[in-house]
Amino acid sequence: MCVCKYPCIRPDLTLGEVRYIKQETMESRREESMLVKSTKIAAVVSLYWFVSITMVFVNKSLLGGSSMGEKDAPLFVTWFQCVVTAASCLLLSSAARVMSKSSLLFPEVGKIEIAKAKQVLPLTIVFVMMISTNNLCLKYVGVAFYYVGRSLSTVFNVIFTYLILGQKTSMAAIMCCGVIIGGFMLGVDQENLAGSLSVAGVVYGVLASASVSLNAIFTKRVLPSVDGSIWLLSYYNNVLATMLFVPLIVVTGEVPAVISIIKESSWDFWGLMMVGGLFGFAIGYVTGLQIQVTSPLTHNVSGTAKACAQTVIATWWYSEPKSILWWISNWTVLGGSLAYTHTKHREMVNNSQSARPNSSAHHPLLPTSTGLKEDVKEGEGMA
Repeated sequence: MCVCKYPCIRPDLTLGEVRYIKQETMESRREESMLVKSTKIAAVVSLYWFVSITMVFVNKSLLGGSSMGEKDAPLFVTWFQCVVTAASCLLLSSAARVMSKSSLLFPEVGKIEIAKAKQVLPLTIVFVMMISTNNLCLKYVGVAFYYVGRSLSTVFNVIFTYLILGQKTSMAAIMCCGVIIGGFMLGVDQENLAGSLSVAGVVYGVLASASVSLNAIFTKRVLPSVDGSIWLLSYYNNVLATMLFVPLIVVTGEVPAVISIIKESSWDFWGLMMVGGLFGFAIGYVTGLQIQVTSPLTHNVSGTAKACAQTVIATWWYSEPKSILWWISNWTVLGGSLAYTHTKHREMVNNSQSARPNSSAHHPLLPTSTGLKEDVKEGEGMA
């Protein structure tokens, strides 16, 4: 049986025919490799879409609308998801120790170091604000309007990058932000004309957009304190968040609602709560995985396309007919976001090309300790 690198070649063939056979074999293997790579990318992108969209619909079901009666406890729902995320980190860390020789890589978590906790705490405060306002926005607005309702994160990113980091943004990127703001305002106007506008939902959406941007900035600052490990940062963030949420739940008067939920809720509700928590944990993994198998630009485009699909699915699922101007507002925000992503990518490429002769340092996008990078483009977090 032949085990040669190339298929057995008859001795009567000419040199040209031998070269042709070798070239055909190499091309065949290259095509097969591309097929495997394309299939992997399609599977990862599909997984990201599934986890992200499902998480939004699950959270909407848990949070309900503006009137949940005696069981209205959105902060408690958010707190429970933080508990599930922290517990998931502990389980995976334990599994990684047992399967140390396998491909399961996860940092050692469990013990909270006071020094690291103090460094992470400012980020956790922003993190609590981000996931709370995201969930409160989702509670008061429909899933169809959810993307537009918190679409100003790109705008706030430009503002805070200048105010906090002192970095200026190009005029082309600022113009893209202007398009996003125009789409947001048109969307709010159309929601008002349709009679479905929630002022509270819009306010929470704006606050969520601001906190998403702040979370991205603080994440970059705090990461070195946890050795660049996104999973270790996630563990600290969620453990500290579970502590910070307790006084918030008390102050906002959710305690009676929490007691009512514990006493009266069915196993179906708790199962859905667990699913929401697990999906909130999973989105961090699939986000990093999508960046890893594609690129940051492709990831942002995928996230924008996912938001479009999520909007279409929501209007169908909840039977919400929308006006032409309402759809134009969505396309405007989506177009402005895509244009901003393209503009920043082009600027990054130009800057890297101009800086290449002066520096050969390589800065990996994905931390080598975990192979993941926090997705800061839209604060998917815990929806």
